[in-house]
Amino acid sequence: MRPILMVSLAVVSCSASPAPADRQEFEARARALDGDTLAVDFRLLGVDAFERRQLCERASSCWPCGKAAQDFAANALRAKTATIQLTPSSTYGRPVAVVTTDGKDLGERLIRAGLALPEPQYLGNDHARAARYSVAFEQAKADRAGAYAGRWIDPARWRRGERLQCER
Repeated sequence: MRPILMVSLAVVSCSASPAPADRQEFEARARALDGDTLAVDFRLLGVDAFERRQLCERASSCWPCGKAAQDFAANALRAKTATIQLTPSSTYGRPVAVVTTDGKDLGERLIRAGLALPEPQYLGNDHARAARYSVAFEQAKADRAGAYAGRWIDPARWRRGERLQCER
């Protein structure tokens, strides 16, 4: 599973209904955090982060690279306003979006930290983003950032059951 972003949506009063042109609609599974606060999961466009329970290897031992990816995303979003640009696609029943905080692309930041892989095949005609993600990936590998300091399995292969020796 790629990184998931939880966004709280406050239910607004009926008297403050926007004009139809101002509305943006999308379909997603939501859950109630309380009576007037809902949460919706988004998948990040063009990245595949290490899974929450996934382990990577460095210095001959396993470390929780998936949990590190989750924590990185949570810290990047903590106490900040996220800008969410929805795409027309969805995967695994979730809307797909580009998310930025403080003007920085969260997907690119995850890749640069060595906690996600770029997936240019999902970026379509967004050649500039694909190029930035590629540069971030090459730099992360050169810097031996995150998982790139040792051995790791592509998250898609990990989801299919492949494991490092240290995970067995």
